Amino acid sequence: MREIVLDTETTGLSPKGDPPNAHRIVEIGCVELVNHVTTGKTYHQYINPERDMPVEAFNVHGLSEEYLADFPVFADVAQAFLDFIGDDRLIIHNAGFDMGFINAELVRAGRSALPMERAVDTVVMARKKFPGAQANLDALCRRFDIDNSNRTYHGALLDSELLAEVYLELIGGRQPGLLMDSKGEEAAEITVDSPRHSRQARCFEPSAEERAAHAEFLGKLKDPIWLS
Repeated sequence: MREIVLDTETTGLSPKGDPPNAHRIVEIGCVELVNHVTTGKTYHQYINPERDMPVEAFNVHGLSEEYLADFPVFADVAQAFLDFIGDDRLIIHNAGFDMGFINAELVRAGRSALPMERAVDTVVMARKKFPGAQANLDALCRRFDIDNSNRTYHGALLDSELLAEVYLELIGGRQPGLLMDSKGEEAAEITVDSPRHSRQARCFEPSAEERAAHAEFLGKLKDPIWLS
Protein backbone atom coordinates (compact mmCIF):
# COMPACT_ATOMS: atom_id res chain seq x y z
CA MET A 1 0.00 0.00 0.00
CA ARG A 2 1.48 3.30 -1.12
CA GLU A 3 0.51 6.62 0.51
CA ILE A 4 1.81 10.15 -0.04
CA VAL A 5 2.17 12.56 2.87
CA LEU A 6 1.78 16.03 1.35
CA ASP A 7 2.12 19.66 2.37
CA THR A 8 2.12 23.01 0.59
CA GLU A 9 3.16 26.57 1.37
CA THR A 10 1.25 29.43 -0.22
CA THR A 11 1.06 33.21 -0.56
CA GLY A 12 -2.15 33.38 1.50
CA LEU A 13 -5.27 31.66 2.72
CA SER A 14 -7.55 31.44 -0.33
CA PRO A 15 -6.85 30.32 -3.91
CA LYS A 16 -10.07 31.86 -5.18
CA GLY A 17 -10.06 34.78 -7.61
CA ASP A 18 -8.15 35.68 -10.73
CA PRO A 19 -4.43 36.48 -11.04
CA PRO A 20 -2.77 38.49 -9.71
CA ASN A 21 -5.20 38.60 -6.77
CA ALA A 22 -5.56 34.84 -6.26
CA HIS A 23 -3.18 33.32 -3.78
CA ARG A 24 -0.82 30.70 -5.14
CA ILE A 25 1.29 27.72 -4.11
CA VAL A 26 4.98 28.51 -3.57
CA GLU A 27 6.24 25.13 -2.31
CA ILE A 28 5.18 21.47 -2.43
CA GLY A 29 6.68 18.69 -0.35
CA CYS A 30 5.78 15.00 -0.46
CA VAL A 31 6.98 11.91 1.42
CA GLU A 32 6.31 8.37 0.23
CA LEU A 33 5.00 5.67 2.58
CA VAL A 34 4.68 2.01 1.65
CA ASN A 35 2.82 -0.19 4.12
CA HIS A 36 3.04 2.64 6.67
CA VAL A 37 6.83 2.87 6.44
CA THR A 38 8.76 5.79 4.94
CA THR A 39 10.80 4.71 1.91
CA GLY A 40 13.12 7.72 1.67
CA LYS A 41 11.55 8.83 -1.62
CA THR A 42 10.40 12.46 -1.62
CA TYR A 43 9.18 15.15 -3.99
CA HIS A 44 10.11 18.77 -3.27
CA GLN A 45 9.59 21.82 -5.45
CA TYR A 46 9.68 25.59 -4.97
CA ILE A 47 7.32 27.43 -7.34
CA ASN A 48 7.23 30.94 -8.75
CA PRO A 49 3.76 32.22 -7.72
CA GLU A 50 3.73 34.94 -10.41
CA ARG A 51 2.67 37.53 -7.86
CA ASP A 52 3.91 39.43 -4.81
CA MET A 53 4.52 37.84 -1.41
CA PRO A 54 2.37 39.27 1.41
CA VAL A 55 4.33 39.92 4.57
CA GLU A 56 1.99 37.69 6.58
CA ALA A 57 2.83 34.69 4.39
CA PHE A 58 6.55 35.51 4.36
CA ASN A 59 6.56 35.50 8.15
CA VAL A 60 5.20 31.94 8.08
CA HIS A 61 7.51 30.28 5.55
CA GLY A 62 10.29 32.82 4.90
CA LEU A 63 10.04 32.54 1.09
CA SER A 64 10.38 35.90 -0.60
CA GLU A 65 9.14 36.98 -4.03
CA GLU A 66 12.76 37.59 -5.07
CA TYR A 67 13.90 34.10 -4.02
CA LEU A 68 11.03 32.36 -5.81
CA ALA A 69 11.41 34.33 -9.05
CA ASP A 70 14.04 31.92 -10.40
CA PHE A 71 11.92 28.80 -9.91
CA PRO A 72 9.43 27.34 -12.45
CA VAL A 73 5.74 28.19 -12.45
CA PHE A 74 3.26 25.50 -11.40
CA ALA A 75 2.23 24.61 -14.97
CA ASP A 76 5.82 23.60 -15.71
CA VAL A 77 6.07 21.17 -12.78
CA ALA A 78 2.49 19.88 -12.72
CA GLN A 79 3.28 16.65 -14.57
CA ALA A 80 6.27 15.80 -12.36
CA PHE A 81 4.08 16.35 -9.29
CA LEU A 82 1.26 14.19 -10.67
CA ASP A 83 3.71 11.46 -11.65
CA PHE A 84 5.03 11.31 -8.11
CA ILE A 85 1.69 11.11 -6.32
CA GLY A 86 0.21 8.71 -8.87
CA ASP A 87 -3.24 7.47 -7.91
CA ASP A 88 -2.34 6.85 -4.30
CA ARG A 89 -3.94 8.10 -1.10
CA LEU A 90 -2.86 11.54 0.11
CA ILE A 91 -2.20 12.18 3.80
CA ILE A 92 -2.64 15.91 4.50
CA HIS A 93 -2.93 18.06 7.61
CA ASN A 94 -6.01 20.25 7.04
CA ALA A 95 -6.69 18.61 3.70
CA GLY A 96 -9.32 21.09 2.54
CA PHE A 97 -6.74 23.90 2.50
CA ASP A 98 -4.02 22.09 0.53
CA MET A 99 -6.40 20.31 -1.84
CA GLY A 100 -8.13 23.61 -2.57
CA PHE A 101 -4.84 25.18 -3.62
CA ILE A 102 -3.62 22.14 -5.56
CA ASN A 103 -6.86 21.84 -7.51
CA ALA A 104 -6.95 25.56 -8.25
CA GLU A 105 -3.43 25.31 -9.67
CA LEU A 106 -4.26 22.17 -11.66
CA VAL A 107 -7.38 23.72 -13.21
CA ARG A 108 -5.47 26.91 -13.95
CA ALA A 109 -2.89 24.77 -15.78
CA GLY A 110 -5.61 23.08 -17.83
CA ARG A 111 -5.61 19.82 -15.90
CA SER A 112 -8.24 17.87 -13.97
CA ALA A 113 -8.78 18.47 -10.28
CA LEU A 114 -8.00 15.71 -7.79
CA PRO A 115 -11.00 14.16 -6.01
CA MET A 116 -11.24 15.07 -2.33
CA GLU A 117 -11.93 11.41 -1.57
CA ARG A 118 -8.24 10.72 -2.09
CA ALA A 119 -7.26 12.82 0.91
CA VAL A 120 -7.01 11.66 4.52
CA ASP A 121 -7.18 14.65 6.86
CA THR A 122 -4.93 14.19 9.89
CA VAL A 123 -6.55 17.18 11.62
CA VAL A 124 -9.85 15.27 11.63
CA MET A 125 -8.05 12.14 12.85
CA ALA A 126 -6.36 14.04 15.69
CA ARG A 127 -9.58 15.71 16.84
CA LYS A 128 -11.39 12.38 16.96
CA LYS A 129 -8.55 10.76 18.88
CA PHE A 130 -7.96 13.68 21.27
CA PRO A 131 -11.23 15.68 21.60
CA GLY A 132 -10.71 19.23 22.81
CA ALA A 133 -6.92 19.12 22.46
CA GLN A 134 -4.85 21.21 20.06
CA ALA A 135 -4.55 19.56 16.67
CA ASN A 136 -1.89 21.67 14.97
CA LEU A 137 1.33 20.01 13.83
CA ASP A 138 3.51 21.47 16.59
CA ALA A 139 1.09 20.32 19.30
CA LEU A 140 0.95 16.79 17.86
CA CYS A 141 4.74 16.64 17.66
CA ARG A 142 4.90 17.53 21.34
CA ARG A 143 2.25 14.94 22.20
CA PHE A 144 4.11 12.16 20.40
CA ASP A 145 7.59 13.34 21.41
CA ILE A 146 8.61 14.00 17.79
CA ASP A 147 11.59 16.33 17.40
CA ASN A 148 10.48 19.45 15.51
CA SER A 149 13.30 21.71 16.73
CA ASN A 150 14.34 22.45 13.13
CA ARG A 151 10.95 23.95 12.34
CA THR A 152 11.92 27.64 12.56
CA TYR A 153 9.69 28.35 9.55
CA HIS A 154 6.98 26.25 7.96
CA GLY A 155 8.49 24.23 5.12
CA ALA A 156 6.56 21.86 2.87
CA LEU A 157 9.08 19.02 2.87
CA LEU A 158 10.02 19.29 6.55
CA ASP A 159 6.36 19.49 7.54
CA SER A 160 5.59 16.42 5.40
CA GLU A 161 8.34 14.48 7.14
CA LEU A 162 6.99 15.49 10.56
CA LEU A 163 3.43 14.73 9.49
CA ALA A 164 4.48 11.25 8.34
CA GLU A 165 5.65 10.52 11.89
CA VAL A 166 2.49 12.04 13.38
CA TYR A 167 0.28 10.03 11.02
CA LEU A 168 1.95 6.76 11.99
CA GLU A 169 1.33 7.60 15.65
CA LEU A 170 -2.31 8.50 14.98
CA ILE A 171 -2.95 5.11 13.37
CA GLY A 172 -1.31 3.34 16.28
CA GLY A 173 2.37 3.41 15.42
CA ARG A 174 4.39 0.59 13.95
CA GLN A 175 3.44 -2.26 16.29
CA PRO A 176 5.44 -5.48 15.98
CA GLY A 177 3.27 -8.55 15.67
CA LEU A 178 0.66 -6.79 13.53
CA LEU A 179 0.55 -7.72 9.87
CA MET A 180 -0.94 -5.80 6.95
CA ASP A 181 -3.40 -7.47 4.69
CA SER A 182 -3.45 -6.94 0.93
CA LYS A 183 -5.47 -3.75 1.33
CA GLY A 184 -3.10 -2.29 3.88
CA GLU A 185 -5.45 -2.78 6.79
CA GLU A 186 -4.10 -3.96 10.09
CA ALA A 187 -4.79 -7.65 10.47
CA ALA A 188 -5.31 -9.37 13.76
CA GLU A 189 -2.21 -10.41 15.64
CA ILE A 190 -1.28 -13.93 14.70
CA THR A 191 -0.59 -16.43 17.47
CA VAL A 192 0.53 -20.01 17.02
CA ASP A 193 -0.45 -22.59 19.63
CA SER A 194 2.49 -24.79 20.57
CA PRO A 195 1.71 -28.51 20.99
CA ARG A 196 1.11 -29.64 24.55
CA HIS A 197 2.60 -32.91 25.81
CA SER A 198 0.81 -34.58 28.74
CA ARG A 199 2.91 -36.13 31.48
CA GLN A 200 2.04 -38.63 34.20
CA ALA A 201 1.55 -37.10 37.64
CA ARG A 202 4.55 -37.52 39.90
CA CYS A 203 4.13 -39.54 43.13
CA PHE A 204 5.16 -37.69 46.28
CA GLU A 205 4.25 -40.46 48.82
CA PRO A 206 7.23 -40.98 51.23
CA SER A 207 9.01 -44.34 51.17
CA ALA A 208 9.35 -46.68 54.21
CA GLU A 209 12.94 -45.53 54.69
CA GLU A 210 11.89 -41.88 54.69
CA ARG A 211 9.13 -42.59 57.24
CA ALA A 212 11.61 -44.39 59.55
CA ALA A 213 14.13 -41.57 59.31
CA HIS A 214 11.42 -39.02 60.10
CA ALA A 215 10.26 -41.01 63.20
CA GLU A 216 13.86 -41.27 64.41
CA PHE A 217 14.26 -37.51 64.07
CA LEU A 218 11.06 -36.80 66.01
CA GLY A 219 12.23 -39.11 68.83
CA LYS A 220 15.19 -36.87 69.45
CA LEU A 221 13.03 -33.81 70.15
CA LYS A 222 12.41 -32.91 73.79
CA ASP A 223 8.87 -32.06 74.86
CA PRO A 224 7.41 -31.48 71.36
CA ILE A 225 4.45 -29.08 71.46
CA TRP A 226 2.13 -31.50 69.67
CA LEU A 227 2.42 -33.93 72.66
CA SER A 228 1.64 -31.36 75.37
